[in-house]
Amino acid sequence: MDVVDQLIRDEAPGAARAVAVVDAPGLVDHALSLSQDVRVWCDDWRDARTVDPALLVEPADLAGVDLALVRLPKALAALDEIAARVQRSPDLQLVAGGRIKHMNHSMNDTLSRHFAQVSASRGWQKARVLRASQPLGGDAKWPQQRHDPHLGLVIAAHGATFGGTKLDRGTRLLLETMQVCGADVLDLGCGNGVISAALARAGHRVSARDVSWSAVAATRATAAANNVEVDVSWGAGLEGYADDSFDAVVTNPPFHRGVAKESADTLEMFSEAARVLRPGGDLWCVFNSHLPWQRELQQRLGPTRRVAQDRSFTVTRTTTRG
Repeated sequence: MDVVDQLIRDEAPGAARAVAVVDAPGLVDHALSLSQDVRVWCDDWRDARTVDPALLVEPADLAGVDLALVRLPKALAALDEIAARVQRSPDLQLVAGGRIKHMNHSMNDTLSRHFAQVSASRGWQKARVLRASQPLGGDAKWPQQRHDPHLGLVIAAHGATFGGTKLDRGTRLLLETMQVCGADVLDLGCGNGVISAALARAGHRVSARDVSWSAVAATRATAAANNVEVDVSWGAGLEGYADDSFDAVVTNPPFHRGVAKESADTLEMFSEAARVLRPGGDLWCVFNSHLPWQRELQQRLGPTRRVAQDRSFTVTRTTTRG
């Protein structure tokens, strides 16, 4: 347990009939001391791997608990979905914690749409919890969908899906400039699935992967809404993909894990891409222009050229050696 987990534990009731643990694997043992009915959901695959698989559930299975222990997510939409998912029991109490520097009053407002009573604890070691009770009920209206008239595609998203139902500027620049060759293509870090859907519509056989459950579920929903086929998997990096599997990899790689900046997984992916790409295959990448990814791609994978650049983003095409 870190400080946030400890504060959630200390602020939570001492007994419960059924407990939901959301994005807080460090609280699973405590939850098991409160109830035999413990349901764990982690959006991040790396967190989910640390939990007994018998305890893991889908978000829809969180409904009906009378206690929810939650690590506050970065996105308000993610908090909105969590608060909606755990509804049903009139005795429900939600205790959500985070670092004070990452919290804001909009989180209280978001919880107030789902609970009649919302209050905050005192700060402790730069952490705080929000307490919510007297649930207002209602259904979880997720995933949400929006039609993008420019692309002619429907984009679906869950609360924690990067970009939501919108097309972020980096992805738009990538879609406008990439010219992907070959039949088999991997969308790595698939987000809301708009890249996957565009590739599938263009006739490619598309696989997609993301470390976020919300991204994986959104990509499946986006593919279904656009009547295209995409083989989607939940996981980190390129583990499980065979050597020489793809003619191209397309990625808008993350450089955050939650609220923390983290580049190690992206750099490992660049190195590993050479294994799954066929000789002469391409890695198409878009990234914030201040990041040194073009140099890293050149060193780790092969010749890299800048295809497009605007004030914020750069698109590169890297061709594997061999």
